[in-house]
Order: sequence, then C-alpha cells, then structure tokens
Amino acid sequence: MRFIHAADIHLDSPLHGLSAYADAPAAMLRNSTREVFSSLVTTAIDESVDFMVIAGDLYDGSWRDHNTCIYFCREMGRLRRAEIPVFVLFGNHDAESEMTKQLQLPDNVRTLSTRKAETFKIDALKVALHGHSFKERATTANLVTGYPAPESGYFNIGVLHTALEGNAAHASYAPCSLAELHGKGYQ
Repeated sequence: MRFIHAADIHLDSPLHGLSAYADAPAAMLRNSTREVFSSLVTTAIDESVDFMVIAGDLYDGSWRDHNTCIYFCREMGRLRRAEIPVFVLFGNHDAESEMTKQLQLPDNVRTLSTRKAETFKIDALKVALHGHSFKERATTANLVTGYPAPESGYFNIGVLHTALEGNAAHASYAPCSLAELHGKGYQ
C-alpha cells in the first residue's frame, strides 16, 4: 500500500503578510501553492499511489476566489482518471471557507464529517481511515476522544488537523497529546 499525505496547503493563499516586504516576489509566491499541488498530483499519478489524504487547511480561511475551487476540482479530476481516491479532512482554515461549503467535488473525493468522527474503509487494501473535520475554526475540543476503535484486520490510519501539545506559540485548536494519539491503537 502506498499513499500520499499532505496538509496545510493553503491553496491560493492571498499571503497578506507579504505587503510588509517591499522586495518580496509576491506573484511568484502566490502561484507557488498551485505549482506545488499540481506536482503533488502528478507524483501521485506517476507513482500509482493507492490513495491521497489531505489532512486540513486545503484552503486559506475566508479567501473567496472561486477559481481556486475550479482549479482544485480539475486536479481531483486528474486523480479520478487515474482511479486514485482522495480523502479530505477540513482543518481550522477550511471551517470558515465559503469554498468548503459550496464545492461540488468529483466522486473520487470523500470528505470526513464535521459532525462526528467517522471511518472510511478501503476494503481492497484493508485500510481504515478515521477522522473528524472541523466544523468551526475555533475548535478547541480534543477531537481524538471521539475517534473510533481500530478496525480489526485493517491497517488503521488516524487523520487529524491539530495543534499537538507543547507548542505554546501556536493557536490551540483541537489540542491533544502524543500519548492520546498512540492510545487509539492505530498503526
């Protein structure tokens, strides 16, 4: 089994902080997320991965350029033609995104629920993906506690967008500990 895991893509981020730097190559940097994401999709196809996991912050908050949606769906269509399923978990930035709420995704893309933790099984590979998408940006509850028990006979993968304990400089969203993650018994 081979898969690609990605997170914090922040596709088409407006990069507001660049205005503080007069000589910053703003246009080049703004296009870089698309270039990198297209390369990631190409790698998935070239390497014939079994699936892709996007574990949060695909989008960049309230950024509302619907060309981003069109671009993302086109890239997911490339994976669909290669018969590569994609599993998306929405993170803190995705929770407030208008694009997340309005996007019609190709049928090879599955999104993990915002209501409760759920499991997607890939029976042919004996893989179980467990996850819980953010419903609100300010998710401060420990989501790990609601993740289900491992599926017997499957390779279990927990997918979570979190501020793991120990980084006081970062916002504390969906906080949890490494011990709690290990305690789920996933591989």
